[in-house]
Amino acid sequence: MDNKQKKELARLYYFQGMSQKQIAGKVGVSAVTLGRWVEKEGWKETRSGMNITRPELVNKNLLLISRLLDKLNSEEIDLGDVGKIVDQISKLAAAVERIDKKANVVDTIEVFSALNKWLETRMEWDNNITPEFMRLLTHYQELFINEKMKKQ
Repeated sequence: MDNKQKKELARLYYFQGMSQKQIAGKVGVSAVTLGRWVEKEGWKETRSGMNITRPELVNKNLLLISRLLDKLNSEEIDLGDVGKIVDQISKLAAAVERIDKKANVVDTIEVFSALNKWLETRMEWDNNITPEFMRLLTHYQELFINEKMKKQ
């Protein structure tokens, strides 16, 4: 296996959540080399973006709120801490509200536009993307957007 193949395999293992030490052993490279790849290629940032979803963030904040509420309801709480806990709950609830906003119609239109441009480029060499396919896709995109706008 050449270095390029090792790097790609290491990248796949890394994105699956395996530790750097395990990956280095499996792929047959030094921990220093693997660390360099992770740093230089931005694997850590990419993995974070892949693994932290909006619902996960909301759920983690809700779990923290639940723990704080349990603390408030316990008989062992110091009355001086009540204000701090209520403030933390309030901040977490506001964060949940900000995070949990669903994509709006403008976001949807932007995504559809980017998809359509991408498909138009592929149309030059991909025989599955026909003008009829594009018309049908655009038709359903418009229906989707109109329904979203009516709901808002």
